[in-house]
Amino acid sequence: MKLPELPDLPVRAALDRIVATLAERETAVLVAPPGTGKTTLVPLALAAGVTGRVLVAEPRRLAARAAAARMAALLGEPVGATVGYAVRGDRKAGRDTRVEVVTSGLLVRRLQHDPELAGVDVVVLDECHERHLDADLLLALLLDARAGLRPDLRLLATSATVAAERLSALLGDGDEPAPVLEVHGRTYPVDIAYVPPLPRERIETQVARATRTALAETDGDILVFLPGAAEIRRTAEQLSGLHDIDVIPLHGRLAAAAQDTALRPGARRRVVLSTAVAESSLTVPGVRAVVDSGLARVPRIDRARGLSGLATVRVSSAVAEQRAGRAGREAPGRAWRCWPEYEHATLPAYPEPEIRTTDLTRLALELACWGTPDGSALSWWDAPPPGGLAAGREVLRALAAEDRNGITPRGRRMAAIGLHPRLSRALLDGAAEVGPRAAAEVVTLLDDESLSPGVDLVSALRTLRRERPQRWLREVDRLTRLIDGSTAEPDRSRNIGSSTGDGKSGPAERRGTALSGQADDPASVVALAYPERLARRRGPGSASYLMAGGTAVTLPPGSGLGDAEWLAVAVATRDPGRSEGRIRLAAIADEELARRAAPTLLTGGDEVDWVDGDVVARRVQRLGAIVLSEKPIREPEPELLEAALRRGLQELGLSLLRWSADAVSLRQRLDFLHRTLGEPWPAVDDESLLAALDRWLAPDLGTARRRADLERIDAGQALRRLLPWPEAARLDELAPERLPVPSGSHVRLDYSADPPVLAVKVQEIFGWTEPPRLADGRASILLHLLSPAQRPIAVTADLPSFWRTGWPQARAELRGRYPKHSWPEDPTTVQPHRGTARNAARG
Repeated sequence: MKLPELPDLPVRAALDRIVATLAERETAVLVAPPGTGKTTLVPLALAAGVTGRVLVAEPRRLAARAAAARMAALLGEPVGATVGYAVRGDRKAGRDTRVEVVTSGLLVRRLQHDPELAGVDVVVLDECHERHLDADLLLALLLDARAGLRPDLRLLATSATVAAERLSALLGDGDEPAPVLEVHGRTYPVDIAYVPPLPRERIETQVARATRTALAETDGDILVFLPGAAEIRRTAEQLSGLHDIDVIPLHGRLAAAAQDTALRPGARRRVVLSTAVAESSLTVPGVRAVVDSGLARVPRIDRARGLSGLATVRVSSAVAEQRAGRAGREAPGRAWRCWPEYEHATLPAYPEPEIRTTDLTRLALELACWGTPDGSALSWWDAPPPGGLAAGREVLRALAAEDRNGITPRGRRMAAIGLHPRLSRALLDGAAEVGPRAAAEVVTLLDDESLSPGVDLVSALRTLRRERPQRWLREVDRLTRLIDGSTAEPDRSRNIGSSTGDGKSGPAERRGTALSGQADDPASVVALAYPERLARRRGPGSASYLMAGGTAVTLPPGSGLGDAEWLAVAVATRDPGRSEGRIRLAAIADEELARRAAPTLLTGGDEVDWVDGDVVARRVQRLGAIVLSEKPIREPEPELLEAALRRGLQELGLSLLRWSADAVSLRQRLDFLHRTLGEPWPAVDDESLLAALDRWLAPDLGTARRRADLERIDAGQALRRLLPWPEAARLDELAPERLPVPSGSHVRLDYSADPPVLAVKVQEIFGWTEPPRLADGRASILLHLLSPAQRPIAVTADLPSFWRTGWPQARAELRGRYPKHSWPEDPTTVQPHRGTARNAARG
């Protein structure tokens, strides 16, 4: 292959060095910023030095098509000749193709089919720094294939950032890392400005405001980064009144022709509204300014609630720099960042790898196909989290894609389809139930929810069938061809029928969802993909639904789904800080469909539980978390009753029992002895008593049936079962309930305080030089000394000191207030008394 005159991009001077290094070492890492030509010039140079094919793996379909088109243009040829591409559902390549650009996910499938990659000499892994899941998996599989089957396969990993040490170590040979080659970009200075949001300003309004500023203060085109297609649409609406300005969307869901429009110079000034696809591997010509929302949409999994989808997150510092750098490709530029300047330092350094945050079911399927279900035999940039991978494998087993022996034939067929395993299952089993094309239509919509502008999946299908957009039709045709005319091999244990088989209408027709005269049932296909998302309304007129998986979700106003009792939820998300998810796409279902769609979630039996503050005994049938039917049980099993009562105590606490004054006093005395003497005196705090129910409360629980029975239990009597023997015989000696005082009274001790408190009239302790101690002398008491009217006059733990220093002042006050009482100068030498004691010595 002969190279033409290549454009003067920074990487051109390094091409010979890159080719020679890869030929000598067979693996290498190329670090070069966007715009240097690494995506287009390097593959052509590599192809000129080998006889086999060069495969270039791109993380996005749009980037793959654009890179192939640019390389073909440099050769002066159409795409599909020397340079071709392959993305899901679209391939332009032939026998003479030397450079083929493919998506990472497609190359994973090709590698699974042909681990030796026959006829391929070089694989270029482009934009590795973006850390997409398919790209990380592809790297691990290529390294494994190279170690065992293709030691001569050359691998070049490219990155736009300088964090290449880990890549170099992975691609290295033993202890020797792969060489790292750097190409520095030819960039122009970019002036950065920050545009903080105004109060209650939506991101689209903020971005449109910054874009108008950029149009007024710069020349050339404006590249605007937004998180997704919805934000692009809303921002375009706010910019619709611009004069002589073309507002052009750019995202991966657009038709190819619309994408190409954004990648070609225009006759008029342009504002290109783009998702993250324009960050690195694409060049949008003519850009002189960038407006960055600072947001990106990334896959996330909420494993606790069973929700997965796309989440909007802040970009990393590295991504923000790449985005701003787009303004300095061809001339000095300017960038407007839609966040306060002080927040920039709080951005994460690099994007979070998808393998840590996304649903790993598809990864689990690919690993099972490769023969290492747990992935332990592979070398990873970041290994998959064990919990996430285990959850993915559990889904595969539920779909019959994996069993104890590994991948099943059904699993291999699901993998070959190239969709998420849930969607592959819905396509295969749905084809047997509603027909191949009807199943393909629903699955295509589930795979690309942007095809539906609203929540009502059935309404969206009607619109798609009427308008027949090419993007949707092309994928429907592809999926239909995969299964049409062949046995769908449904999982009969989970079948869903659209007809009863007796001439009566099936569930779809009864719900009024038959489309275009067909008897297909979109809800059934949704249920095949997501049985745990079958949802039932939580009450009449409520917009809240409970999914079988246990997560509550809300139907937004104006959804078009009315007051449906049952829904098959296709897409649901949960915003941070909200307890309930939000339904994004769903179809009306019914209980019959739910029962047939998810038989493995059906359970039934007697349930005795603590519900809303009392014991509830009922016979229940459930679909996962959803109660299908229930009726009371008059004579529940005693063991179940006792377990429910125990849960009630754990939930509401020991206050459910009857705590008399004597019971409270006993508990306080035992607590005092435990704190003072320790074992064998038991701990009687709530946590300890709840943990020891078997030791003190079990006999009473065995005869109780409801909350009222708990409220009649004498807690003090039950608590005495914890008294240690023979030590219990000394309870009144070690911690007396009442303490005798010199006047002859027996005064109650308050053990709720530490130390215990004795509140006593001061006259009644005349004669005491030292109060008694408790617990074999180990604990003192705290005296609360009272006046004849029971008002406090002093608090002391050192009575001798009080008689010497505190009593003279207290005596003076008492003499004036209570003249009929005796207030001696030395209370230690007189008789105590309870009344006025007229015969006592007067001071």
